[in-house]
Amino acid sequence: MLKFTRSFAFVLVAMSVLLAACGAPATPSATEAPVSGTQAPAQPTALPTGSVQITGAGATFPFPLYSRWFYDYAFVDTSVKFNYQSIGSGGGIKQITEKTVDFGASDAILNDDQFKAAPGIQMFPIVAGAEAIVVNLTGDDGKAITTAIKFPYTAVADIYLGKIKQWNDPVLTAANPDIKLPAKDIIVVHRSDGSGTTYIFTDYLSKVSADWKSQVGNSTSVKWPVGLGGKGNEGVYGTVSQNDGAIGYVELAYAVQNKTTLNLLQNKAGEYVTPSAESTQSAINDFGANLGDKLALSIVDGPSKSSYPIAGYTYLLLYMDQQDCIKARKLIEFINWAYGPNGTKDATDLLYVPLPDAVKQQVFAKLAQVTCQGKPLGN
Repeated sequence: MLKFTRSFAFVLVAMSVLLAACGAPATPSATEAPVSGTQAPAQPTALPTGSVQITGAGATFPFPLYSRWFYDYAFVDTSVKFNYQSIGSGGGIKQITEKTVDFGASDAILNDDQFKAAPGIQMFPIVAGAEAIVVNLTGDDGKAITTAIKFPYTAVADIYLGKIKQWNDPVLTAANPDIKLPAKDIIVVHRSDGSGTTYIFTDYLSKVSADWKSQVGNSTSVKWPVGLGGKGNEGVYGTVSQNDGAIGYVELAYAVQNKTTLNLLQNKAGEYVTPSAESTQSAINDFGANLGDKLALSIVDGPSKSSYPIAGYTYLLLYMDQQDCIKARKLIEFINWAYGPNGTKDATDLLYVPLPDAVKQQVFAKLAQVTCQGKPLGN
């Protein structure tokens, strides 16, 4: 059962961290200790503190990590101030397409129409992560069921299609003989906003269920057959926590921070697997390091026994030809830092999986091709 706190402590802390990075003095005062993992403040640059303001918008999936990164990077380059709006991948794609932000963020792989609408756009994978299935359920004795529930291969798809309607459905009880699942209606909860988390989730549902693929499909927003909507991870989590019998999907770090039971999914190999950095890394390994020119690849429903089936990359969206050369240089410097040891430590601390070296090399090669007003960035 979910342990719900009205304050959504982690998210608020993350937001506070972001605000601190944006508005705090260039260096901490004598009474302030930098958070664990931060670097010592850099020497003053030629630019005034916070004079370069970089704006971004999009995915909620990597928001905990971006918040940590922006805070830590404020001690590395005092001239940069980041402002990131965690509004969902759909909103991020829209804003970068309209060029109202300096970068977008998406867990969804852009389709052909989206690439055409934003000529020169490029996807850059940042990290990979998993999505957790969260449940709020009390048994017939009135006590919360906190034992991890096993979901057979097509069970989650059938629940979201409305085929499996009660917790004591034979499909679920057969997989969970040690749990007395009650004769209680399943309340389905999904994202109401355009979401890369939904993109990864519906990509998974489409891979495991031919009915889902033909009837609903894969997108950042779909016509849900059943259920209640919630905005963002916090909206889904909150709706699940307020309804006994509810089920939803959220980003793994969000579930762990809220001390939620991590339920098990049966993967393509027939094994029941818990979401984790290790099972996400296995999914990455299943699909190899060749991401193609788009630098984008689906890693759901991997074939290995150790692979968790709802995993995906999250991406930054940048134009290959930038118009503001100072911002462009600063943004690429930040991205290179994020791929380095300090950014990697932040990622692993928050249960994201850093890119394999072979993928990083593809990213570095593409970053080297970014221009400003048609000229190499170095000029």
